[in-house]
Amino acid sequence: MQNVSLPYNQHDNLLMVTHLQTQSIFEQIKQVDTDGNEFWKARTLAKVLGYLEYRNFKPVITKAKEACKNSNQDVLDHFVQFHEMVKIGSGAIRKVEDIKLSRYACYLIVQNADPSKEVVAVGQTYFAVQTRIQEIQQMEAYNRLATEEEKRLFLRNELSRHNTQLAAAAKNAGVVEPVDYAIFQNHGYKGLYGGLDAKAIHARKGLKKSQQILDHMGSTELAANLFRATQTEEKLRRENTKGKTAANQTHYEVGKTVRKTIKELGGTMPEDLPTADSIKKLEKGKETKKVKGKKP
Repeated sequence: MQNVSLPYNQHDNLLMVTHLQTQSIFEQIKQVDTDGNEFWKARTLAKVLGYLEYRNFKPVITKAKEACKNSNQDVLDHFVQFHEMVKIGSGAIRKVEDIKLSRYACYLIVQNADPSKEVVAVGQTYFAVQTRIQEIQQMEAYNRLATEEEKRLFLRNELSRHNTQLAAAAKNAGVVEPVDYAIFQNHGYKGLYGGLDAKAIHARKGLKKSQQILDHMGSTELAANLFRATQTEEKLRRENTKGKTAANQTHYEVGKTVRKTIKELGGTMPEDLPTADSIKKLEKGKETKKVKGKKP
């Protein structure tokens, strides 16, 4: 099964902090084929997600396949049809159809499953985090970065790009005016920073009014905010959130969830992370090296 790059990347430190317990039910039902490729059986996943009859699970698989196709991924790389012999109630054996699902296929399935089922919410978190861990481990561009400065520059650029996408998702939800977007952003900060808004974070970090918070974050703090931004964007779009109040609450809850997970696993709260030198200095230094490196 082919690995897939999701629409955004996360920093490995944060992802390891947000790693769920290794003995998750979803990890327990994972299988590995003779080539070392991991997969999940659709029928088994259906039962775990609370679908008592497989026929009721098929529409969810269909939606997931459509999402896979819309993401420009080859459906056959992630949804592999097969048949196996199973015992039925009478003790007889019959051939039934099933599907080998990649991690990405499972991710798409839980995003399209019944949200009222508590286990589905757990699955959404599990596969979102696990898929991004896998992505980071395979992301050559990030793995080539050796220093904290390089990681900061990489993550700051990623966050800038995804903040633009988050703004678009927020606008679609009804957050249109600049003042409303500032309020929306503050809800995300409050969730992640334990109630602190942008102004309070400035004070806590010892920053001047003219200095941007994001420019003075280390790689770990940038990664936490990147995770907050990308998860909020996805949730707004997935749930087709409408209204400023609902969008603000979504941003707050996502930030709060990231914070809670960091706390549970012993991570440092973002407001307690050290204030870094301005990333503008790093950008200038990088440009200077480029200029010096050019041949006359």
